[in-house]
Amino acid sequence: MRLNIGVIKGDGIGPEIVTEAMKVLDKVADAFGHECAYTQLLMGGASIDVNGVPLTDETIELAKKSDAVLMGSIGGDAKTSPWYKLEPSKRPEAGLLRLRKSLNLFANLRPAVLYDELKGACPLKEEITTGGFDMMIMRELTGGLYFGERSTKEVDGITYATDTLTYNEEEIRRIAKRAFDIAMKRRKKVTSVDKANVLDSSRLWRKVTEEVAKEYPEVALEHMLVDNCAMQLVKDPRQFDVILTENMFGDILSDEASMVTGSIGMLASASLNETKFGLYEPSGGSAPDIAGKGIANPIATILSAAMMLRYSFDLDAEADAIEHAVSEVLKAGYRTGDIMSEGKKQVGTSEMGDLICGYIK
Repeated sequence: MRLNIGVIKGDGIGPEIVTEAMKVLDKVADAFGHECAYTQLLMGGASIDVNGVPLTDETIELAKKSDAVLMGSIGGDAKTSPWYKLEPSKRPEAGLLRLRKSLNLFANLRPAVLYDELKGACPLKEEITTGGFDMMIMRELTGGLYFGERSTKEVDGITYATDTLTYNEEEIRRIAKRAFDIAMKRRKKVTSVDKANVLDSSRLWRKVTEEVAKEYPEVALEHMLVDNCAMQLVKDPRQFDVILTENMFGDILSDEASMVTGSIGMLASASLNETKFGLYEPSGGSAPDIAGKGIANPIATILSAAMMLRYSFDLDAEADAIEHAVSEVLKAGYRTGDIMSEGKKQVGTSEMGDLICGYIK
């Protein structure tokens, strides 16, 4: 099978961690009889340096012609990078928002898994994390507060800023269906997170989610207010299977979940549209302070590549092979600095990629 993959290496540690993910993909392709065909794309700060804008129309078109896109982190140090002296619409992150919108990537999947081998890196008490946990956060990605109308104006000498949170029922229905579909392949439980005691948008969210739930009688649905969910994630993360929520709530909760797993360097993510196309990226940032030092953790990007094989190409055995290899490397005691603990063997970015390749059969 020929896998046509667009590659956005990005900024900061992006090029380093994406290189390792490509190395692992090539090893899997060789082991299972596939071919990876890569198209290099520019976005974020790297695109600003070359094109003067964070995302070009040409990049969007090339991305659309790919079967899937693998991306590293984008952005830089907001205090020192010249990219952040530009107006907001010209900064690196604006390119990511535009790409998501242009490709209609409305469903963001962020698995949060605590490996038993990394329970020592988890900041929670051992009695809470014994046995580990495995949840999937399903975040709506193209609506809500981040894409609503906004304005800043002065009235009678006082400055007002307004951001509008808007959802329609079809936007909610399509992300809810994705959440229930994924729950059917997992433990068949959906926790829909909202703020229905305050927000009209959340009351609509709850209503539509309940309508969708009727189509999935095997899946248990519960509603949870976002503030309670934030508390429950650190009190008892094992209770969650699939968390379904809107854009801003999902942004915050997924980062919280990442730290509960021990390191954001372990969290993969996928952003899907209504076809098999997806954008796959690590959940962490570009970490410009460690860029070029060869110490970044590539596992989140490698696991994102596994998600790409699973969701865009339906290559479950190949995805399993990568996930198994990551687990075996951790069992063998190898760690990058962010997940290092006493008695383990610390390795760099490239060596971690080589080790994972070594366990792929």
